[in-house]
Amino acid sequence: MGKSVDELMQYLGDMGIEVSTIRHAAVFTVAEAQNLRGQLSGAHTKNLFLKDKKDNYFLVTVDEDAEVDLKTIHSKIGAASRVSFGKSEKLLEYLGLTPGAVSVFGLINDTQHQVSVVLDEKLMQHDIINAHPLTNEATTSIRREDLLTFLKMTGHEPLILKIDVATPN
Repeated sequence: MGKSVDELMQYLGDMGIEVSTIRHAAVFTVAEAQNLRGQLSGAHTKNLFLKDKKDNYFLVTVDEDAEVDLKTIHSKIGAASRVSFGKSEKLLEYLGLTPGAVSVFGLINDTQHQVSVVLDEKLMQHDIINAHPLTNEATTSIRREDLLTFLKMTGHEPLILKIDVATPN
């Protein structure tokens, strides 16, 4: 069983990371989240839990408006083959998350480092990044530098790459 929202908040607090969290009705898509969030500043994320044929897993986090080419992303992220979406059982096992609640905060549960994390460079241009805090019934705002600190403290060194194919070179 993965950590709870309260345990995540305690972990962040213990690291001196300040976040703000708003509660809302459960959302399962970017469109639903856009309708609910009001005027939260900063970037809002879209998260892809992917795997290659050798069972290497990746969490790719991009801006909600990003376009991701699943046919070519494998060559960017170092996958052994083309990728597909990881099964919900592995999502729960590795990140302690269910579909709809996928976010970088799930990496707190990946203590065996089974998942590589990839952040889109366009997303990382924002000072504030918003993501689900282990539940799709809330959104947490975190500073970019604090997100990187969180990832490193969980043992995940993120790759920051150009993933959004809609962004010109």
